[in-house]
Amino acid sequence: MGRKKRYALVGVGSRARFFYQALGSTFKETSEIVVFCDMNQGRMDYANNVLKNECSIDPVPTYLAWDYEKMILETKPDVVIVTTIDRTHHRYIIKAMELGCDVITEKPMTTDEERCQAILDAVKKTGRNLRVTFNYRYAPYNTKIRELIRDGAIGDVNSVHFEWLLDTQHGADYFRRWHRDKRNSGGLLVHKSTHHFDLVNFWLGARPKTVFAMGDLLFYGRENAENRGLRQFYYRGTGSEAAKEDPFALDLRTNPQLEKMYLQAEAYDGYLRDQSVFGDGISIEDTMGVMVRYDTKAILTYSLNAYMPWEGYRVAFNGTRGRIQVNVCERSYISGGAHVSAEGAVEKKEIIVFPMFQEPYKVSVEEAEGGHGGGDPVLLNDLFGTPEDDPFYRAASHVDGALSIAVGIAANKAIKTGQAVHVDELFEL
Repeated sequence: MGRKKRYALVGVGSRARFFYQALGSTFKETSEIVVFCDMNQGRMDYANNVLKNECSIDPVPTYLAWDYEKMILETKPDVVIVTTIDRTHHRYIIKAMELGCDVITEKPMTTDEERCQAILDAVKKTGRNLRVTFNYRYAPYNTKIRELIRDGAIGDVNSVHFEWLLDTQHGADYFRRWHRDKRNSGGLLVHKSTHHFDLVNFWLGARPKTVFAMGDLLFYGRENAENRGLRQFYYRGTGSEAAKEDPFALDLRTNPQLEKMYLQAEAYDGYLRDQSVFGDGISIEDTMGVMVRYDTKAILTYSLNAYMPWEGYRVAFNGTRGRIQVNVCERSYISGGAHVSAEGAVEKKEIIVFPMFQEPYKVSVEEAEGGHGGGDPVLLNDLFGTPEDDPFYRAASHVDGALSIAVGIAANKAIKTGQAVHVDELFEL
């Protein structure tokens, strides 16, 4: 057996467990996690306990975030996995590549056009490889949609209508966490919708050109709650009497994982995982509509609402020879509070093709285990295992990462200015 590939992981929050647990179990014969880096020692200690108790692996060294460069020089990883808060992705991606490492980063690749250009320039300068983990591409039903369009089931696609619903559990969770500050996440049009815009790019094999958008905070936040007649408020859910009757409140003590990862780690950095979704300080939108024109002349109409009674999406493709309709209902979850296989797990799905002048038919899709519609295990094997030849080219590069966030970044600008934004003016690929 050859030398194991060495991985460092920076940012040890809820999403990080997806990677380090896989490296410590399924892929431990060929890969190894050699070091953790975070600004919170408590969460790194929790991660090491997971490796020890669930993977039978000895604890790995830990470095605080300000010793990141020292960490790379001393532990010499081959690849750095970046799962920090979104606004810091560029910092860790660029430094890792400058020090000779390849990088795997969680989506979104970054949050604005300046940081994106800095990453693109670093890739060109260093020649290192940067992968973005778009797991939804690997879900069998999303791959099937790409296959249908690629093979001409409805001819050339001229328009797409895409509606994504986040529910009052998962959707609300973005308003409890660091994501609620647009400075940190770029808002849901960058942090969450990067998945969806990447899917459209992937499905159509097209690049976005022009974007217009509208969006607002219309449900969450204190002012909206006051306008609906709410009179009792609280700052955080854990330990609050006022929160006990609020179905939106999160008490970290009710979930062992969240309690260990966040409540017991608060003393290190003061981060509160359970803030009120009806508090002050929320600067992201919860109601958004976007229009996009692609280089194929196709038009996308997209909506995202983060307070719906169910979670999932509906998408329709209108082509020169028919229409495809897709309905997907996902199981709700709290990030970090459930097994990774529960994140984005599909409860029901349906793909119907309506050929022009012919009878419609349902498309069968293979069932797959794992999170994000069965996409997570396939993505992990693609990253750490022995991937097979992929005719759909699902592995996402830094270019794919840039083109997905381009729509969200442009949409944010359009919301702010009321003007359409040209993607080519944001950065140079």
